[in-house]
Amino acid sequence: MTHRDGRVLVTGATGYLGGEVVRLLAQQGRPVRAAVRQDPGGWPAGVEVAPVGDLGPETDWSKALDQVDVVVHCAARAHVLRETAQDPLATFRRANTEGALTLARQAAAAGIRRLIFISTIGVNGGETHGVPFTAADRPQPHSPYAVSKHEAELGLAEIARAHDLEVVIIRPPLITGPDAKGNLGTLARWIERGLPLPFGLVTGNRRDLVSRDRLAALISICLDHQAAAGQTFLVSDGAPVSTRQLLLDMAAAMGRKARLLPAPPALLGLALSLVGRKTMRSQLLGDLEIDVTHTRDTLGWRP
Repeated sequence: MTHRDGRVLVTGATGYLGGEVVRLLAQQGRPVRAAVRQDPGGWPAGVEVAPVGDLGPETDWSKALDQVDVVVHCAARAHVLRETAQDPLATFRRANTEGALTLARQAAAAGIRRLIFISTIGVNGGETHGVPFTAADRPQPHSPYAVSKHEAELGLAEIARAHDLEVVIIRPPLITGPDAKGNLGTLARWIERGLPLPFGLVTGNRRDLVSRDRLAALISICLDHQAAAGQTFLVSDGAPVSTRQLLLDMAAAMGRKARLLPAPPALLGLALSLVGRKTMRSQLLGDLEIDVTHTRDTLGWRP
């Protein structure tokens, strides 16, 4: 056990990933403190709760960081399906960049040993074209969300160099699991309602995803693994799927039947682009393959 009894602070603890990390660490018997905007209750036995308000440059983390060994920073302003901010990049930067760097500076000042930052595969780019993404690739963030995460990664590296703080970066793709969020959640609702989906011919694309429980398990390994310090890890379930297969798998898990229509992928891509859903077009029709060799070899982790 590390100093400070190995206590872990998980930010974004009411979120889709943060909640899973809290549950896993509590199950493992690890002392856990959940940082939340507001306390909804219903936590696993033994979990401490630290309300911190909104994520941003003014957030005071002092009480949440007291007697903490490692911080897992899951909190973020995530993708917004219908963006309403006049300046999306500035809004993402306030929460995801400035918010993360404020936390890291206060963590370093408090003597925290390690900070695990949940970034996004979008830092690598939006699509692959025959060559999977690797941790060594030159970053090509493709959206305001990804830009804000990349800028946070760069700032965290500077803080780590200036202070005795170990930073670990994890870049996940789309996270799957029960009650998934974002575009996966939208697709699940369509399947639940029995709506016909025009993806029956989308069989040639290859997209890597990561299940929520496997990502939480990787985060758990990174809490103490000596080789994780200062590293950037890509993660996936190791089995890329086409959109058609993904929808069939989702429907089967839900006990439903997917109604898939044979619309030409090129026509679908054009339609999604015309209605301003370029990100959705990329996620549903394009490739995104991930090479997790570095993660596997460094940590002994298996997808």
